Order: sequence, then structure tokens, then C-alpha cells
Amino acid sequence: MEGYHVYQTPLSSRYASKEMSYLFSPANRFYTWRVLWLNLAIAEKELGLPISDEAIEQMRNCLHLDAEQFEVASQEEKKRRHDVMAHVHTFGKVAPAAAGIIHLGATSCYVTDNADLMFLRQGLTYLIRSLAILISRLSSFAAQYRALPTLGFTHFQPAQLTTVGKRATLWIQELLWDLRNLQRARDDIGFRGVKGTTGTQASFLALLDGDHEKVEQLDRLVTKLSGFEYAYPVTSQTYSRKIDIDVLGPLASLGATAHKIATDLRLLANMKEVEEPFESTQIGSSAMAYKRNPMRSERVCSLARHLMVLHQNALMTASVQWFERTLDDSANRRITLPEAFLTADIVLSTLQNISEGMVVYPKVIARRIAQELPFMATENIIMAMVKNGGDRQEAHEKIRVLSHEAAHQVKHEGLENDLIERVKNDPYFDPIKDQLDALMDPASFIGRAPQQVDKFLKNWVEPALNMPELREAIEKSVKVELSV
Repeated sequence: MEGYHVYQTPLSSRYASKEMSYLFSPANRFYTWRVLWLNLAIAEKELGLPISDEAIEQMRNCLHLDAEQFEVASQEEKKRRHDVMAHVHTFGKVAPAAAGIIHLGATSCYVTDNADLMFLRQGLTYLIRSLAILISRLSSFAAQYRALPTLGFTHFQPAQLTTVGKRATLWIQELLWDLRNLQRARDDIGFRGVKGTTGTQASFLALLDGDHEKVEQLDRLVTKLSGFEYAYPVTSQTYSRKIDIDVLGPLASLGATAHKIATDLRLLANMKEVEEPFESTQIGSSAMAYKRNPMRSERVCSLARHLMVLHQNALMTASVQWFERTLDDSANRRITLPEAFLTADIVLSTLQNISEGMVVYPKVIARRIAQELPFMATENIIMAMVKNGGDRQEAHEKIRVLSHEAAHQVKHEGLENDLIERVKNDPYFDPIKDQLDALMDPASFIGRAPQQVDKFLKNWVEPALNMPELREAIEKSVKVELSV
């Protein structure tokens, strides 16, 4: 990542959480560069290079940049056309005892790439915590509505009944897979370490008088000081851009999950069965005052599409890294990586907001069930007649005729489904008329949905959220919500 580039905070950061916005801010980026330079100096001093205690102390005391230092760095960058060297110069101004040893033996990617790996790992940690909170909120929703019957849809056509809570478990299960994927990606991230200009560590071998063991020790020391368990065993000038693919892939997959959830909510809002939060003073349309547009869910879909396509950038960038590196990755990555994390952060926070205020309308749901359930109950009616000594084929023909009559009423006359009334008025069905109410109970059509919700939450969600890191995030979010 060499050359002249002015770092700017992406536009999306103004809508992201403070943590995520700061993570990819210029202030944190350049602070992290200084931390890495300090770690390198500490390790080099430990291995015998002539670096004074005063130099180390001055570096440690000047890790944060003030406005004046930002201005110095900006002017230097304009002059030198090189961002890293501009900041080496700026750091040396405030830590003069270290000016001669800052960046000793390193290439620009020592700070830029190692810092990016730190940002990727921390960004995934933020997303993992936010995702756990969302899963927790939706799990409470699923538990609350575990047994509320609702019309299921396949091909967006009425199908067998399910429950509101069971449908929510379908969302949660995909989010659990996203949680697993994000955790895997985070735990797999290593450190570039100190590898030199083409990854051969030649400069460090020269600094350490040809001592190969000391070079390896330097790599291990800096890696440990920077908070990583291991460094990639081999690199070019950069860490492999395939790492970016491995990180953005799970984020793109999360985008697909979020888009599906938000789309389901938009469809449910159209049917007036479930709505996202809608403020008392909120305006749905400038012209149509009655509208309650699902604008939060629409925003999730919009941003989720953006998140999904960012993965393509990582794939393309990794595929064109010639030999030990080319610079055509730099400008792309400076946009793509922050945007992916900031967008994922906004998507999760918006979904959390939705999940904390979803409104369910049981009477609307019951009315829609009543419109479709008579047709679904025909098989139960036939079986009841057979149990009472009737002939299946005869019962089937009777129901077929009545069903077609009722369907005509619905489709051609715009009337309600009166199939059950027609059954009640037909003497043929007298033997089971006292059973019709029980046969039409929606609860008898939902199968094991409530039990599936209970087992899923107990056997899959609870263990997944039982990590101390996730429990702490969930408990903290609950306290914040209660305080508000």
C-alpha cells in the first residue's frame, strides 16, 4: 500500500457504531502504525540492536496524533507522495530520540498490512457481538410466538400452517451459521509479521548480522507484542489477499441472510401480519398519509446487496496480484474493507432495532388462516367421515364439489370462504358436524412447530450464545436498553 493516498473515513461510517467507525478511522489507523513501529523497536532492542531506552519511551508516549501532527503528516504526504514515509517523519518529530530507528528494516507493508489484519480481526469481533445480540432478540421473539399459528407459504402461495415463532427460527438458524462463519474467519487470521520487501526477510538478516535464528525470533516477538498467536509462515511483500476473500466471504453470506429476513418482513408488512417498529410521529409517505412503509427493512435489503457484492472486489483483487505484489490492490482495498465492515455493522444494528420492536397482529393472522384453512381441512373432514363409517371416494366427491363452489365464491364474487358453512348445511356430513370446530382448530394444523422452537432454542441457540464474550455483549445490551 505505497504511494500517495489520503485516508478518509468512508461515508457509511457516519451511520455505523462508534466502535466500528473509530476502528477504520484515520486516527486509529495511524495510532496502530505507531504501535507497530514501537513493537518493532522493542523487539529489535531486545535482540541487540542499538536502540535507546529514551527512544522507546518517547515512542510509547506519543502513540496518539493530535491535530497539529495530522497537519504535519498531510503536508509531508503531499510533498513525498508516500503516506507511510510521511508518518515516519511525523512520528520522528515528536519522538526525536527514535527518529533514526523508526521503521528500521521494514517495508511499508509492515505497518499497513499488519494494521489491516488487526482491523479485520477486531472488526469481526464487533460483528460477532452484534450478531449474538440480534440472535438473542429474535430468539425471545420466537419463544413468545412459538405456538401462534400462521399461514405458511411455499412459492408465496398458501401452504400448510406453521407458527410465527417457527418461522423466526428459520431466520435464527441462518444467523447461527453466520455466527459460526465469522468466528472461524476471526480465529483463523494470522499476522504478517516482519518479512521485508519481498517476504525474504533480507533486510532483517542484514540488520542482525546474518543470524537466522534472531530473525525468526524477531518475527515471533513482534507477532506476540502485537497480540497474535502466529504469523503467516511465508508472505510476499503483502499478506496474501486471499485472506481478504476469507473474511469478506462470511460478511457477504451474512448480507444474504439479512436480505432474506428483511424481505420476509416486508412481505409480512404488506399482509399486515407483522410490522417493524413504526414511531407515532413517523411519516410513511409524503403523499399517502395512511402508509406504514417498512423503511428499516428496505434499508437492510439495500445495504445487504451492497455488502454481498463487495466480496467480488476481494476475489478480483486476489486474482491479479502478480508475483510478490502489485499496487492495484491498494485503492480498492482502502474502500472495500472498511465499507464491508461498516455496512455489516449498520445491517446488524438495523435488524436489532427491528427485532426489538416487531409488532404481531394475531387477529389479522387468524383472519387469513380462516380464509384458507377450510380448504386445508378437507382431508381431515374426509378422514373423520371414514372413521364414522363413510366411504372415502363418496366423501371426497362431496368435498370436491363443495370446495369448487366455495372457491367460486372467493375468486369470482370476492366473498369469504364459506366451505365449512356448506359442509354444515349438507346432510351428508351430519355424522361429524359436532366435530367440525375441533377439525378446524388451527392449533391442530401446526404439527410439532412449538416443540421444534423449544428444542432449537435449547439445543442450538443457547449453546452458541454461551461463550463468555457473547453473554457479556448480550447482558450489556440489555442493560443499555433498560436504561433507555
